[in-house]
Amino acid sequence: MIREVLQYPDPRLAVECEDITEITDEIRQLAADMAETMYRQDGIGLAAPQVGEHCRLIVVDVSGPEKREALMTFVNPRLELTGEKIDSEEGCLSVPGGYRATLTRSDTVRLTARDLDGNEVCMDADGLLAVCLQHEVDHLKGTLFIDHISRLKRTLYDSRVKKMQKNAPRPMPTAAARTRTGAR
Repeated sequence: MIREVLQYPDPRLAVECEDITEITDEIRQLAADMAETMYRQDGIGLAAPQVGEHCRLIVVDVSGPEKREALMTFVNPRLELTGEKIDSEEGCLSVPGGYRATLTRSDTVRLTARDLDGNEVCMDADGLLAVCLQHEVDHLKGTLFIDHISRLKRTLYDSRVKKMQKNAPRPMPTAAARTRTGAR
């Protein structure tokens, strides 16, 4: 099932997630929904809080967005930054307007997590996968990539978001709402 991807400045994106204590059928379904949503949005990663669930679950597939051949799902992922610092241009499905910025990330990481069968996963990642993992694990801490940019760039972006929200089409009020407000 395709899920709605929350958009900044939704406050639910800033909530730190809880560990998953038991891998249930509901968690497996959430992971499947997240993967389907990520692919539909042409993303390469998605974290549970981006679809309104505050648990430590991420899906990534850096073979995409075209190929979709290497889906990985991680429960309760933890990262150890093991490499040199590199500059990486990032965007995010939860950051509207196609905004991208250059961040400094580690070029290699060590990930420890569980898979959907409860098996322990320990892997080293580099390049795009390392950057993607850092980006998605940040979401689990309630952090968006725009939280890492300079104050000036953030202020400019926030102004852009306010303008987009102001110019967004507004839904027509329902008959009940028109009656309550006195609108006709």
